[in-house]
Amino acid sequence: MLVGYARVSTQDQNPEMQIDALKEVGCEKIFLEKASGAQRDRPALLQAISYLREGDALVVWKMDRLARSLKQLIETIEELDKNSIGFRSLTEAIDTTTPGGKLIFHIFGALAEFERSIIRERTKAGLVAARARGKIGGRPPAMKDNDIIAAKALLADPDITVKEIASRIGVSVATLYKHIPAGRSAITMKAPE
Repeated sequence: MLVGYARVSTQDQNPEMQIDALKEVGCEKIFLEKASGAQRDRPALLQAISYLREGDALVVWKMDRLARSLKQLIETIEELDKNSIGFRSLTEAIDTTTPGGKLIFHIFGALAEFERSIIRERTKAGLVAARARGKIGGRPPAMKDNDIIAAKALLADPDITVKEIASRIGVSVATLYKHIPAGRSAITMKAPE
């Protein structure tokens, strides 16, 4: 059985062209979604997938109707494949129920994995280059050395509360304790001579 899935991004868009194409190829049931492709939770798609049985095929007018990213597309098709359900995209002429269609889809999967690997390599290379120039990633510390010195001096005065000290420095109590973990007990006061 061929089961169609049509999606438009907004309420104003007209899905008739997709529905007509799905009917023309013989889809006996069509699920219609009016939602952005970026949304992971699409009720009509979930209904369509639940409706499909072993040996059926999910048919879309175009691959971008099913998923916005290659990763999302591959995950969806792999889930269908686990349940012995095929996938067809009319515009791209991909049909995973045929050996040629499976090959094309696996090439897409390999390209997606290659793209992820390239991105990881570029990110690592960028971090190494930044470190070589003396740059360290991440956000700057909330308390600079001068702030820590001032906080320690204030902690030496038992009449000032930790909350007041944090407020004077301009940080939260948690941040103060992050930079001076032992708090007041870290401050050793010299006895007067």
